[in-house]
Amino acid sequence: LASVSALADRSLAWPMQSRVDADLNEQFEALKAEALAHLPEEKRGKLRFIEKVYIRYEGADTVLAVARDSATAMQAAFEKAHRERFSFLQSGKALLIESISLEAVLEQAELALDLAVFPGADAAELSTQVYSGGQYLTTPIVQRETLRPGVSLPGPLMLVDSNSTTLVDPGWQLEVLVGGMLQLSKTRQVSQRRKVTTQRNPVQLEIFNYQFMAIAEQMGAVLANTAHSVNIKERFDFSCALFDNRANLIANAPHVPVHLGSMGETVARLIDSRAGNIHPGDVYLVNSPYAGGTHLPDLTVVSPVFSEVSNTGFGTKSSSQNCELNHEPDFYVATRAHHADIGGITPGSMPAESQHIEEEGVLIDDFLLVEAGKFREAEVRELLASGLFPARNIEQNIADLQAQVAANSYGLGELQKLVRHYGRSVVSAYMQHIQDNAEEAVRRVIAKLHDGKFEYAMDSGAVVKVAVRIDRQAGRMCIDFCGTSAQLPGNFNAPAAVCRAAVLYVIRTLVNEPIPLNAGCLRPVDIIIPPGSMLSPSYPAAVVAGNVETSQYVADALYGALGVLAGSQGTMNNLTFGNEKYQYYETICGGAGAGDGFAGASAVQVHMTNSRLTDAEILELRFPVVLEEFSIRRGSGGAGQYPGGDGVKRRLRFLEPMTLSLLSGHRRVPAFGLAGGGEGAVGVNSVAKKDTSPHVLDATV
Repeated sequence: LASVSALADRSLAWPMQSRVDADLNEQFEALKAEALAHLPEEKRGKLRFIEKVYIRYEGADTVLAVARDSATAMQAAFEKAHRERFSFLQSGKALLIESISLEAVLEQAELALDLAVFPGADAAELSTQVYSGGQYLTTPIVQRETLRPGVSLPGPLMLVDSNSTTLVDPGWQLEVLVGGMLQLSKTRQVSQRRKVTTQRNPVQLEIFNYQFMAIAEQMGAVLANTAHSVNIKERFDFSCALFDNRANLIANAPHVPVHLGSMGETVARLIDSRAGNIHPGDVYLVNSPYAGGTHLPDLTVVSPVFSEVSNTGFGTKSSSQNCELNHEPDFYVATRAHHADIGGITPGSMPAESQHIEEEGVLIDDFLLVEAGKFREAEVRELLASGLFPARNIEQNIADLQAQVAANSYGLGELQKLVRHYGRSVVSAYMQHIQDNAEEAVRRVIAKLHDGKFEYAMDSGAVVKVAVRIDRQAGRMCIDFCGTSAQLPGNFNAPAAVCRAAVLYVIRTLVNEPIPLNAGCLRPVDIIIPPGSMLSPSYPAAVVAGNVETSQYVADALYGALGVLAGSQGTMNNLTFGNEKYQYYETICGGAGAGDGFAGASAVQVHMTNSRLTDAEILELRFPVVLEEFSIRRGSGGAGQYPGGDGVKRRLRFLEPMTLSLLSGHRRVPAFGLAGGGEGAVGVNSVAKKDTSPHVLDATV
């Protein structure tokens, strides 16, 4: 019969070192009595107890469960679990026992088996050929009803009955338990190395495509689950990706395009600046827009991946005599996440009036975040508290950075598993095959495109100008941004990495094949970005709006030049509010542009953003604000046979004094129509202070 269990728990919040075993004994005895009271009075069967202690670092959010033991043993178990999840320890930080739990499990007595159902007749000598381990094996076929309890049979074996077929592979053993249950046990380790060569195989190419993308997706899940801020945990304003040893983007999860297309440059700059001084267990932090970054709130955490290789090139886990550690990383994993505040002249680090990079927050070129597995918390605090306008919520920054390190640690471990499974040479080869495949797909698209040009004015009067030239014979295209406005005094300058990210995004959307977004997409593309322009600014240019606003203009201008898509909302509608206690940032959705044969979608995040809006319940729970309206702005998308998507209306009421910042576009210049279609309606920003009428605001305020 199934076991019966009862769970009892208790919150403690005890400093771990100040308590002796007797204190926990008393608490667990009370839990035991509570759990036993919920079990059947007649306790027939074996009774056992599962005792757990939930521990965290002081000041941290993440709680890890360990089995109850001595204080020394529990600390060791906690540190092991923490290192496995986050890849580092927080030396010098006190441990807290957050809570404890006890589960009482009553394993009820098994019913006696009626052996009449096992007649014991010998089955006919039947067998079949089964493909296993790269070869066909003669496999006996056994009728399940002929087997009595206690019988053990080795694989290969096929067990059949009227409802199912069970296949036992070589290296496994089947045992029939009392009650007729089957138990499978591994009797020997079977080599898990797949016999895959470095030669490109279309089936293996798809397998590696999805394996790499799955790693990036799971990195994102780890990041969302362990982060603290609403911006990362709820809005998913982050991206995760894998890179080869030359910083080429290999695969990513479907996160934020403006992040994904620019992270490779950050990794490349890091490799150059470190010049061979990159070590296992180290993790690096960058946010500089002049080193592949986007804007200062987007913090990029980069981890090198080293694989162990033997003389034959096959990865192993433990044979130190035959293996040596590569001196240079084989791959890199990275996460980029938008932090709720990194300093600057306004809470939320998205100031509308910034004219110098230091007014936007703390600038980080290349910082050693984790050294040899130790999170450098004191140094991080000092860094975030530096500059003219330091970060306002360093505790939250640290919590989110640790979540990014945890996500990287997961990706690192999964790549090392792939190396142990296939061998480093095979994994590296398929990283190149994936890029080759993407290049070929883009060349097929180029063969169908035509020359074009487009000029897109912004509300400020600045212009994004682009010309597309197609060379079908060479299978290449040139995207030329010459004629774009010079570097601006304000903050709508977009780093060159952001411009290239927009190009990569647009090119990938033209490929109607299931390939991951990767660096191979840009191999047949020449990009000309004039230095000193608003698309390639120099230090100390302000850039906070360039990442979120100008990138949208670049994407729309490219679609206009190619004649494939009408203008979308063309802005991320960046809203930031906060004070010394609260900081919050969101991008507000709008309408997508229409194309030949389809209407635009309404109320969606478009192009370079792919984040979510925080659920109203979470927003109102975490911040002193009420969401009074969030609705579709009907008829705003632009008329046509295929109309553009409609925008939205969003109205917030603040319950405390707040500093608010808006970075938006298309408040004067409407989104363009295509092939005779109508323009979209311009957006409107307004504020109504207490007992006053609404007052219209500028696009940036």
